[in-house]
Amino acid sequence: MSKINELFNEKINVINVGIESFKDDMIKQNATVTHLEWMPPGRGNPEIIAALDKLEEPTIAEKIEEANKLAVEKIVNSQPVLIGFDQAINVVPGMTKTTILHAGPPITWDKMNGPMKGAVTGAIVFEGLAKDIEEAEKLAASGEITFSPCHEHNCVGSMAGVTSASMFMHIVENKTYGNIAYTNLSEQLSKILRMGANDESVINRLIWMRDVLGPILRDAMKLSANGIDLRLMLAQALHMGDECHNRNIAGTTLLIQALTPLIIQTDFTTEQKKEVFEFVASSDYFSGPTWMALCKCALDAAHGIENSTVVTTMARNGVEFGIRISGISGNTWFTGPAQKVIGPMFAGYKPEDSGLDIGDSAITETYGIGGFAMATAPAIVALVGGTVEDAINFSTKMKEITTTENQNVTIPMLNFMGIPTGIDVRKVIQTGIMPIINTAIAHKDAGIGMIGAGITNPPVEAFEKAILALSENII
Repeated sequence: MSKINELFNEKINVINVGIESFKDDMIKQNATVTHLEWMPPGRGNPEIIAALDKLEEPTIAEKIEEANKLAVEKIVNSQPVLIGFDQAINVVPGMTKTTILHAGPPITWDKMNGPMKGAVTGAIVFEGLAKDIEEAEKLAASGEITFSPCHEHNCVGSMAGVTSASMFMHIVENKTYGNIAYTNLSEQLSKILRMGANDESVINRLIWMRDVLGPILRDAMKLSANGIDLRLMLAQALHMGDECHNRNIAGTTLLIQALTPLIIQTDFTTEQKKEVFEFVASSDYFSGPTWMALCKCALDAAHGIENSTVVTTMARNGVEFGIRISGISGNTWFTGPAQKVIGPMFAGYKPEDSGLDIGDSAITETYGIGGFAMATAPAIVALVGGTVEDAINFSTKMKEITTTENQNVTIPMLNFMGIPTGIDVRKVIQTGIMPIINTAIAHKDAGIGMIGAGITNPPVEAFEKAILALSENII
């Protein structure tokens, strides 16, 4: 029998490159298929390819490598420490009584989606600027409220990200470089302001947080001589099974363990302290915002380094996904359309009920935790979908688009590999591999809240715009 006839009598093993549907067709024919995900650099766009070619010119590439080395050194060497809590009006740069900060890149009231509008109107009522949601909607549309991205005020805010003057904030100081980052407190439950809910129960919880929780945390941290080393705590939490974006069981336990001796020394009543402990116990997410502030604090130290192609911000406002690049200083955003989040839904909800990807919490992935560290938290797949193998593969794959590993924060399951750190725009465009993000899902309409969680990726358009800008700005 000829070799060609032998081939037809044997089971075929195929490597499929490119279009994945070809794989499915071959599987139907009983072939064993390995699919290799691949696309041409820059999706074959001549303008993008020309920009990549320019950045690969030896003299330019050398400058970029030096700049990126400095950027990731600053990220890795940053030591964010929780030093206190206070109301936004007292500490956040540029905050006024009529300022409302939001997640993601800049957006105006008329373009906001349902969850963000719900959160904005709820915050307006909470601040006493309107008597009810209807009046708050009119005020929001009047031009009398100043809307601005959290990121442009040294802040981050999960989901809708809405932050108003009276809300208490984490204060996190970078002991290495001196910059400070802020984020507000977790509301714990699924029906909450940051998810777009705004009924009386939501407002009453915010009032209690303003009048009891925030002051107790503020006074407790005044008793801390050196603050709380968040980087060390983050490393411990990952070794205990968290990825510190959507799984925070260990992190919350460690944080409240550090806070408890301080809380019990404050002058508040036993009943008020009991309320605080019960509130923290009501949800594992209490420490979620804390890690966001840590990541923001470290990444801000690396922003504004000339010629660097490292991403220092990924954030979404529910309409657009925006990134900022170290080598493009200031508040220059590169945006693309917000994406769908794919994952398990709570009972009674369908995928079509979902709002698009929203929130500043992708700052965790920008730093190297969350979706980038899912190998530390295989149990997360029960919340966001997928398999344990997927979780491990995500962490491995992110090494292909990052600059280094952060050995201060390691992944035990991957032989204590440091978390993938320093997303490089060039590598994203060259490989076609997009950063992986795990996140909550808010209902598309205002007033409802969280309805699921899942996995998403940024839009490639944001990275393409950034690579074009970098090719024009490299010195």
